[in-house]
Amino acid sequence: PYDQKGKENFKLLLLLNDRFHALWDVTEDHHRALRQKFSTSTSFHIQDIYIIWKADLFLRHYIHCAMIQSHSEAWKNHKTALKQFLTDGIPETSVSMALHTILQKPIREHVQQYSLILTRLSEATGKCPERDLITSAIKEYAELQSFISQVLDEASLTKALWRSLGHKLTDALRLPERKLLEDSKNLPIFASTGRSDQVLLFSDALVLVQGSSFQSFDLKVLWVDFFPLLSFCSPNPLLALCPQAVWQWKLSQAVRQALNGKRDFPLWSKAGGGNEPPICRCFKHIFQTEGRLKNAAYEGEWCWGKPRGKGTLKWPDGRNHVGDFKEGLEHGFGICLIPRVSEDRFDCYKCHWFEGKMRGYGICEYGNEMVYKGYFKDDLRQGFGILEDTSAEHPFKYTGQWENDKKNGYGVWDDKNRGERYIGMWQDDHRHGHGIVVTQSGVCYQRMFHADKMVGSGILLLENDSIYEGNFTEDLMFVGKGKLTFANGFTLEGTFSNKSGQGLQTQGVLNTSSHHQLGLNKFPVEARWWGIYDQFLGFVHSGCKEETEESFTGFHVQTSKELRKSQEYLCCQRGAEDAPGKMEDILEELVQHREPELLHCYLQKVLNSSLHPLGKLLKTLTLAFQATYSGTGANRHLLNMAQEEVKHYAKKIWEFYQGLLHLALEQKGQPLAEMEDEETRYNLNAYGMILPLILPCFYPELSMLYMLYHEKEDDLYCQGIVNLSLFSDLKLLEFLDVQKNDTQLFVCLFQRRSLIKDKCFLSATECLQKIIMTVDPQEKLEVLQKTYEEIESTVSRVAGKDYKLPMDDLLPLFMYVVSRASIQHLGAEIHLIRDLMNPTNTGGIYDFLLTALESCYEHIQKNIKLHHRETWHSSRDSRCL
Repeated sequence: PYDQKGKENFKLLLLLNDRFHALWDVTEDHHRALRQKFSTSTSFHIQDIYIIWKADLFLRHYIHCAMIQSHSEAWKNHKTALKQFLTDGIPETSVSMALHTILQKPIREHVQQYSLILTRLSEATGKCPERDLITSAIKEYAELQSFISQVLDEASLTKALWRSLGHKLTDALRLPERKLLEDSKNLPIFASTGRSDQVLLFSDALVLVQGSSFQSFDLKVLWVDFFPLLSFCSPNPLLALCPQAVWQWKLSQAVRQALNGKRDFPLWSKAGGGNEPPICRCFKHIFQTEGRLKNAAYEGEWCWGKPRGKGTLKWPDGRNHVGDFKEGLEHGFGICLIPRVSEDRFDCYKCHWFEGKMRGYGICEYGNEMVYKGYFKDDLRQGFGILEDTSAEHPFKYTGQWENDKKNGYGVWDDKNRGERYIGMWQDDHRHGHGIVVTQSGVCYQRMFHADKMVGSGILLLENDSIYEGNFTEDLMFVGKGKLTFANGFTLEGTFSNKSGQGLQTQGVLNTSSHHQLGLNKFPVEARWWGIYDQFLGFVHSGCKEETEESFTGFHVQTSKELRKSQEYLCCQRGAEDAPGKMEDILEELVQHREPELLHCYLQKVLNSSLHPLGKLLKTLTLAFQATYSGTGANRHLLNMAQEEVKHYAKKIWEFYQGLLHLALEQKGQPLAEMEDEETRYNLNAYGMILPLILPCFYPELSMLYMLYHEKEDDLYCQGIVNLSLFSDLKLLEFLDVQKNDTQLFVCLFQRRSLIKDKCFLSATECLQKIIMTVDPQEKLEVLQKTYEEIESTVSRVAGKDYKLPMDDLLPLFMYVVSRASIQHLGAEIHLIRDLMNPTNTGGIYDFLLTALESCYEHIQKNIKLHHRETWHSSRDSRCL
């Protein structure tokens, strides 16, 4: 076995040896059993005769031996060795005759003798219950004789064909296991192209011969009804039907047998399962001249001559694709491995494909330790995506828009080595346009960029709350004309320079100015993350087809394990408990829950679901928000951007919900005008309905920004709380001038302090402390209202009568409760409520109570400032004395 054909022949020889040994063993067992039966008993049963009782076993071994013997070409290259081996037993004969005498003749004689013995046995038994078994065995051995004859005849015809063809064709077409089933020279047929001299139907292929060249078609990938190359002819049109029917029938049966991997027994009979070959099949095929698939091996499901369904495609260069196919192209979810040049690593794409190209959401794990999670189009990164380098040398993370495989549009770059985050515009993988840079040290600046270089003037905010407007270097050195505004409001305007060793120098004017806020209006909230919204709205516009759902909305999947589970969920047979995950059920639920009393609970459920499109959109927006405002991005100067973004999220989620509802009503045939009327009716409540439900996803980052933004005010407030905690309850009430507003109330409180054990308004205090236990602005406002009711209830109980507090009485008591509640970061809480509360609350009781809380917060800060001033004056007077 020095070449491929030699190896195949050697395998056949070993297989023939195994089959003969198996036949020898079963025959020997039969012989031993009969001898033992005759030596111990004068009678025996049908079950004692193996050739009847175990006829299937005998037949199988004989069939195998006959099939392997038919590969006569396997002996051609071993004539010298065979002559030396065979002449000892059968002198003066040819090799072929010797092989026939040793291998074929005994088998055919054995089968013939078995048939004769069984026939005599049938005649001798007469009419007995076992006669049917004998008759069936006789029929099977007769069919075996016919099968052996046909197989050997095919081998003879095949051998004759190889002799008739030229050496070039013979060497190219001859295979040990290949048998000729039909030849157009025997049954007239020609190719419809008119360029074939001969058509050959083999056991594994259909071959069109033209001169010394040929075209071969693997039977496994041949669909008879879909194969247009053959036409049938005859001088007499009536006779043309005969060869046409025979060829078509033989071709169909040959295809079916090739798919089954075995020949029918008997040959060309209904007993072999003479039904038509299946339209959809599963097998392995190596493409020869089919463009980009040349030399690629595909194993999987087929339909009408093209890969369709699940399959695996492998190229000789190491590329490997496993997934869904349609019309011969990658279509649906698939995993593709592409080897990297000159590296022992692979790029792994786990993505959705459309007509042979990546389109939709996917995860790519590159061989250089970078990972991309985002959208593709035509094999390029396109739309929203996250690229992260996890290597120790240059770790970074980009979250934003892509176009033509490059960073383009709005995006966030996190440089983990430098401890910097860039938030802004990109073009062709470079920072280009307006951008904001935030550092871990707290410095934050806004600047114009051109191809990664800073150009023009900008705004720089320093850790000490100073603000510089003008030109500065990448090392944050002031150069040229600019304006420096200090934290106390003083402004220095002029020309700056920073010479080595001489510190900051300037020529200009020093004056006072109002505190300048960093201008973040360069990135309209509508222009951020449109790549996310486009995908989800595109899913709605496409009709919410379930097979494309993960392609559009799959960004909620962030790990390979989640991606695999997500695809398994989509592809598997779902049980009844999974039914709500189907798109038709989702759309039906939308229509059923559009009434206001049902809508809130429905939205709360689906926004927390990883299977619902609304829940997937929310998770994707959460990833974008965290990439911008967590970690290094937790800078107080980004608060306005962040809270605008969260409000816009609520608007877009509501828009997406409306789009789904629109589609659901269209599919049910309900008039859209009715839906639009309902939209007008409920649109005012959309802001208050969506925002409280999604706020928990963004609250950690958002509340941190509020705390950082109001840190100084909250510090003053906390100092005031500490000072007020030194007072007893009644002394604090007295200090807050409660008695000035209502002497009778104060006297009652003073006289009954033993009844409340010096813990005035304890229930109201405990109620107010719950304001930090919820993230919903509406629930926080309800806590304020409950606190107000507890204050009134306590006053009425102490006074012994119903008491309605006017504003002048409420504020001192409310301030008392606020001081005793000792809520940290109260300023951050107040401003968060004010910025994110439902606009319908403006001017109502909630607005009034929030204003009262703001007044208490500011009053406590003023008291501490006044206390500091009085302490300073007292200290100065004592020094003077």
